[in-house]
Amino acid sequence: MANIDRSSFVVSAGSGSPATAPAALRGRGAVTNVGHRYQSDTRVAPLENEWSTEAAAQPGCEGDDVSPSPATQVRPEQVRTLLSRNDSPDIPFELAINPYRGCEHGCSYCYARPTHAYLGYSPGLDFETKLTAKVNAVEALRNELAKPSHRVSPINLGSATDIYQPIERQWRLTRGLLELLLETRHPLTLVTKNALVERDIDLLAALAERNLVMVYVSITTLDADMARTLEPRASAPWRRLQAVRALTAAGVPVGVLAAPMIPFINDAFLETILAEAADAGARWGSYTVVRLPWEVHAVFEQWLRTHFPDRAERVLHRIEDMRGGRRNDPRFGTRMRGTGLWADLLRQRFSVAARKHGLNLTPRVQLDCQQFVPPVVPIRSVRNTPTSPQLSLFV
Repeated sequence: MANIDRSSFVVSAGSGSPATAPAALRGRGAVTNVGHRYQSDTRVAPLENEWSTEAAAQPGCEGDDVSPSPATQVRPEQVRTLLSRNDSPDIPFELAINPYRGCEHGCSYCYARPTHAYLGYSPGLDFETKLTAKVNAVEALRNELAKPSHRVSPINLGSATDIYQPIERQWRLTRGLLELLLETRHPLTLVTKNALVERDIDLLAALAERNLVMVYVSITTLDADMARTLEPRASAPWRRLQAVRALTAAGVPVGVLAAPMIPFINDAFLETILAEAADAGARWGSYTVVRLPWEVHAVFEQWLRTHFPDRAERVLHRIEDMRGGRRNDPRFGTRMRGTGLWADLLRQRFSVAARKHGLNLTPRVQLDCQQFVPPVVPIRSVRNTPTSPQLSLFV
């Protein structure tokens, strides 16, 4: 590890620990569910002492200052297509894959939370507890890659969900997708904040040998207590750095994302994140500033007032300073890093630290799009297939 003063990683007692917030839910990021923009009705919580019998019967509540965590539910889903296309000019990929809907990591600031509203679920607790697994993801992708109209471009895995969130251990959809992409020699990038990525080093190393993969690891802080508050079910910071080291040792090109930076919460860690990442072998670095689109604003503000009540207003006002007086700036080109004095200062800090630690000295890897081999799609009869409601024409 780099020679860095570890005392700077420590958060003052009571400022970021979930145990100090009575309204917090153990192991969860969102404090509660919030309404979403497609909701046609609103429900009001019961009055105090109403339903007291049911409340008293809830396990783990008595004598505990942290509420019990709701269980994770995973619903299997059959999809027709898996590839999604992106036309945003400030996102460096055209194609994306998300094998899951929702994310168990529970990051309160996650910009993808509003996507759960499309399913009729809340972007709050539902986003991290009511998950969907696209069980035929590999088959769907195989069919799409086999189409003559498919244009080869690096596919990003994990743009709206973490592909290595805890449920991947059981469902293994990500590994299946990597196996298919290796089979077809298709280039890809992936981003994660979970050390489970180490499980697939064999596939990633094989892809890297052919210049077909780039891995990004997201690290928001180096303090374990703060990480448990920011990202309750993601890997600890030291495990993510360990994953960077393991991937680098296997020949996989790795970049680190210090993202997002939240003023007065984790922005003080920017330089040390880059220093530790470079020491672990990362060759590139980047950062973003927290953004609060749609319902993320309500989820994040509830989380902030629960865990950091002493500085909540300062944080929100500083976000406004970097967003033109608003909580969110949706404009391409400025939404990722903000504008104004404080955004400029953060940009300068990043530039100095990246240069000091040898990051971004060379252009990012240009993945090879010329090796692609269309996959073979097995011919299957529709008769007696459980996934097809169509009947055979002949009996």
